[in-house]
Amino acid sequence: MIYALLDKEVLVKRGLSLIELSQKIQSLNIPIAQYRNKIDSLNEKRQDLIEIRAIYSGILIVNDTIELINYADGLHIGQEDIRLYSNDLNKAITIIRKKIGSKLLGLSTHNREEILEANQLDLDYIGLGAYRGTQTKAEAKILGLEALELAKESKHPVGLIGGVRLSDSFPTQIRYRVIGSDLYEN
Repeated sequence: MIYALLDKEVLVKRGLSLIELSQKIQSLNIPIAQYRNKIDSLNEKRQDLIEIRAIYSGILIVNDTIELINYADGLHIGQEDIRLYSNDLNKAITIIRKKIGSKLLGLSTHNREEILEANQLDLDYIGLGAYRGTQTKAEAKILGLEALELAKESKHPVGLIGGVRLSDSFPTQIRYRVIGSDLYEN
């Protein structure tokens, strides 16, 4: 299943429109999309989510910005951001769940240890990567085929991220093909 990544910073750098990409993912019937924006104000992010939602009818996940959970169907959080709530990840998830309720919750993972930690948490899925190198996250450790083995360790559905292409296919333990740049270029 395709999980679209709408990264505002990447779109701005490439001179692409959030509206046009939202229309594209809607026309492709992509069932789930994540809005990621590390550069704009809370108000600008809220406006973006409202614009996306006016076009896109699938499941909309917001990245890290829990303050905007009322505009989305779920939250995806990174390893650094989850620890802002508590270094005890179970406590962090309890705090987050109080704020988001039964909405979807995903966590980024990058290695076996993080996957095993995630297995103990009340999550709906994990993101695992980077599968391939990308221009957007040049610092990411490339897992390559090791990611497919690591995915078997997860008790949660896995979204493979990082250089994943529309043309890729993976074994069943990979629930989501998280696609960013390949959507912009095709």
